[in-house]
Amino acid sequence: MDPSAFESGYVASATTVRSEEADKNGQPLLFLSVPQIKVWSFGQLSYLLFIAKDTKLKEAQACIEANKNPVAKILGLDYNAMEEGYSTLNILDEITKADDPDNATKRKIAMLLMQLDLHLLDYSLKHVSLGICLNPAAIKHEVELLKHFSGKGEQTVLESINYTSDYEFSNGCRAPPWRQSLGEICYVLIKPHDVETLCITCSAEGVFLNGGKTDGEGEINYERKGAIYKDLATLLKEKSAKFSENMSKKEARFNEKLQKEKQQPAETAKKEEAAAAPTHSDKNSLEKHQINFGKNRMAKRLEPSLNWKITGDFKEQRLSLRDIHDDKHGGRLEKLAPSVSKAQVARKSIDKMEEAFSESSSESEEDEEPPDHRQEANADLPSEYWQIQKLVKYLKGGNQTATVIALCSMKDFNLAQETCQLAIRDVGGLEVLINLLDTDEVKCKIGSLKILKEISHNPQIRRNIVDLGGLPIMVNILDSPHKILKCLAAETIANVAKFRRARWAVRHHEGITKLVALLDCAQSSAEPAQASLYDTRDVEVARCGALALWSCSKSYANKEAIRKAGGIPLLARLLKTSHENMMIPVVGTLQECASEENYRAAIKAERIIENLVKNLNSENEQLQEHCAMAIYQCAEDEETRDLVRLHGGLRPLASLLNNTDNKERLAAVTGAIWKCAISKENVTKFREYRAIETLVGLLTDQPEEVLVNVVGALGECCQEYENRVIIRKCGGIQPLVNLLVGINQALLVNVTKAVGACAVEPESMMIIHRLDGVRLLWSLLKNPHPDVKASAAWALCPCIQNAKDAGEMVRSFVGGLELVVNLLKSDNKEVLASVCAAITNIAKDQENLAVITDHGVVPLLSKLANTNNDKLRCHLAEAISCCCMWGRNRVAFGEYKAVAPLVRYLKSNDTNVHRATAQALYQLSEDANNCITMHENGAVKLLLHMVGSPDQDLQEAAAGCISNIRRLALATEKARYT
Repeated sequence: MDPSAFESGYVASATTVRSEEADKNGQPLLFLSVPQIKVWSFGQLSYLLFIAKDTKLKEAQACIEANKNPVAKILGLDYNAMEEGYSTLNILDEITKADDPDNATKRKIAMLLMQLDLHLLDYSLKHVSLGICLNPAAIKHEVELLKHFSGKGEQTVLESINYTSDYEFSNGCRAPPWRQSLGEICYVLIKPHDVETLCITCSAEGVFLNGGKTDGEGEINYERKGAIYKDLATLLKEKSAKFSENMSKKEARFNEKLQKEKQQPAETAKKEEAAAAPTHSDKNSLEKHQINFGKNRMAKRLEPSLNWKITGDFKEQRLSLRDIHDDKHGGRLEKLAPSVSKAQVARKSIDKMEEAFSESSSESEEDEEPPDHRQEANADLPSEYWQIQKLVKYLKGGNQTATVIALCSMKDFNLAQETCQLAIRDVGGLEVLINLLDTDEVKCKIGSLKILKEISHNPQIRRNIVDLGGLPIMVNILDSPHKILKCLAAETIANVAKFRRARWAVRHHEGITKLVALLDCAQSSAEPAQASLYDTRDVEVARCGALALWSCSKSYANKEAIRKAGGIPLLARLLKTSHENMMIPVVGTLQECASEENYRAAIKAERIIENLVKNLNSENEQLQEHCAMAIYQCAEDEETRDLVRLHGGLRPLASLLNNTDNKERLAAVTGAIWKCAISKENVTKFREYRAIETLVGLLTDQPEEVLVNVVGALGECCQEYENRVIIRKCGGIQPLVNLLVGINQALLVNVTKAVGACAVEPESMMIIHRLDGVRLLWSLLKNPHPDVKASAAWALCPCIQNAKDAGEMVRSFVGGLELVVNLLKSDNKEVLASVCAAITNIAKDQENLAVITDHGVVPLLSKLANTNNDKLRCHLAEAISCCCMWGRNRVAFGEYKAVAPLVRYLKSNDTNVHRATAQALYQLSEDANNCITMHENGAVKLLLHMVGSPDQDLQEAAAGCISNIRRLALATEKARYT
């Protein structure tokens, strides 16, 4: 440091600097004698660092290194913190006992040092934690968590996750001992929803993909095949888009569970430390309180909001259901001494229930509830707010008659208004209403349920009802002999069960079974002609039960519970009645449940499709919408699609396309048409009903949920020539191409499929090329979603095949060929198959083949040869066959070990794989070394069987390959004897 840097307040020479400020003994507080410097005050130390500017970090480091024991340097040798067993509290104790007049200053310094120690310790712990290696316990815990979130259903994060070995060593590892010496712990087989099974090595340094299990012996190829990740979840997010999507919904629960086990040891350590802490005198305790004063103030500022605490007179007078009884003489509801109510007990145990819910629930989606808000005390509130609060006070303290009157008066208010709803809640009225449900007075129960039914439309009220333990009481009321109580309880449950925790609570308290029992309202057959025989109230009970099941059926676990409770036959019976109001929740429940395969099979078995089709002709738009949505869910199955056609369901679906005002119904109808159009027979019917022209008209000015279905339906219809002509003549090509610039993934997948289908026709292809559609398709290869990439690559194949100057068109896309070749590094099998198909078409042009060869297409294709996926095998073999036409690519494929795996393709059961493989082997057999490899791997015997195939192309390729191998053998034999 240059002495000239010190300005006023310092006496500087060429090599020394001393401060004018001095201590009581006349000693300068800063003295610099190059290269050493001494400082006696924090003020001077701060100024020193200030003038150091860019080198302040180095100066601070040098200061710390030169002062190994800063406490002794600052406070004196009597306070040597380096001695064993000496702590900051000991130093404070010494300072307090001493008679030194500078005690106050020393105490402040000691407090600052203590805070600095804590800060450095916290920082060090965070830094060290980043480098902690994985251990068997941590990996086992994460695998168990992933198993908990895995299983059947699209909303689970994985299909399955299993260890490759069931044997666990005493140290917790499952890897063989010779692999444990390399730090490997275990090997896991994981099957995501959208990619092939992954074989993953878990080691101390992280997790990574290995070479997988070999086909023959099932041995693991331990060689690492990719990057190392910190845990399984991080690796799976990188490899599976579906896992990443579903995991984002469950991330909070997963992370909470993952951290829970890590926190337990820390909490135990804290308790032990607190128990073992030494006791001090009152004076010392005061010192500790002074040290922590700033921290305590911060803790007070961070306390939870008091909004959830009960306010008003209700604090002093809390009701207990057990303290409410009927006075036999006066008929009065006595309210005895203040005690804890059932609702309060439920609220106290809410943390325990939340924990159980997070472990047991398998909800189908994450529901977002709006944050709670309270009315401001000084806000301008309407008179109804204060009137309702007075009525709640009557509810708290009145007798039976007063309670009923107060409930009736409260019902007269507009309870659909949020102010009235929050007025009941803010003064503790919800707790009183829930308590009334557990009395023996039917009138009080009816009044309370009527109010709860109205106000439970509010999301905040719904959550409060669950927090106060209202759902178990309502579930118990479902067993009541009074039908009106059953109806009101079921309707209120239907309103409350709009979020996950509420649906879990209904199932947990056996509410699903009781709700299914409400559906059994008909003792005789459910023919429409006999509907008048039903008791009106029985029908209402069934309607309310179906309404509650509809809300609960958004959970996969609840769907299973409904099925196991025998709900499907009862729903099928109710669907045959003529009560439209009841059919809406019945069809709504079926629509939600039909997303599961088990339900779709049961729906076919119960002949429900016929009634769904029949109700498409109803005048009720909501019923039409839910019937169409149920058909959309069920029509994944071919038999169901045939049933819809046989029962005359295609004509009403086509006619409903003409009414575009109701967008929800339009989305459901177009979705049903899309799924039904998968069958060619249905497409023919839609053409007869002129539905294709109507669908083309819906390609503009519609919401995305409608467009996804419309484009999906057109994509299925485009598979036939007549329909492609209709779409082109109706001007459908341009709006389809315009949709290629969107961002909705489902829409992009469907649009690319439709555009690709239209490109099969040369006239349509000319329009697509003129509208720059091919470039837009090519740009979608950069989309992060694998389904979009794959669909875009499939669509490019007919575009390249049918373009007039395809080679020049492909080369005109800057970086396009390199992009296609790089996609061969993908882990998604569908992407790989589609890219191989695109390369097959690209390689038909010699110049383009030369370019992709330069980009390394041969080694990348060769690397994919060891696959068991027949779809990928077929297109990979075709790509290899076409790429053999350039330079020494045939030789290169042999050098990169692609020939032997191709021979194994001949053992596949797929004829398309046989044909493509025989053609690839024929091209490769032009090289002598490849012929030798084929012969060694038994290709001749396999090809001989295929020479007699009815497929002419397969015959010729197999015969040509055998001919080349035989010709080489003859040449070799001839050379041996000459």
